Amino acid sequence: MSEAPSYIGLLNRISVAESNAECYLDAWANTTSHPGVRQVISTVALREGEHGKAFAKRLCELGYSVEPQENPQAAEKMAIAGSTTLSDMEKFEKLNLCAENPAADEFFSNVFKDAEIDIQTGGLLGRYIAEERDSGRMLRACYAELCAEGNGSTGNGAFDARLTRIEELLDQLVGSKAKQK
Repeated sequence: MSEAPSYIGLLNRISVAESNAECYLDAWANTTSHPGVRQVISTVALREGEHGKAFAKRLCELGYSVEPQENPQAAEKMAIAGSTTLSDMEKFEKLNLCAENPAADEFFSNVFKDAEIDIQTGGLLGRYIAEERDSGRMLRACYAELCAEGNGSTGNGAFDARLTRIEELLDQLVGSKAKQK
């Protein structure tokens, strides 16, 4: 029996993560009242589900099967996504889907460092990476649109804190200028 390809674990992790993401994004799509958010989240959920199945299929073609993995954040993500009390903006923020993801970019940059990856798996990984990047752009654009609409949320907490600090500094500057006169 030959040795397992070095990338079997990678394919398994992607399959499991993408399948989990489909579940919580579907829950979100089913709870949002915003048609634009529903469209984007549903599209991304379908992509995630397709990725999960495509990687499971590739594992099967290589003679392996998906091995379930413990995911301590899965229940929390499902609770956030399926919440009827959180706004869509809050869901974006709590699920970290509203900003660039340097960890994902680093992961994508390193995927092809494994020289053993065969052509078919390489093609699958390339399409996956391109779609993941596009999904990220779609999600960030959706969040930005919600921010522009003022969807009843306080918005991004870090941004709000920086804005408050800038306002405080401006007040101090104006106050010190007034005292100088």
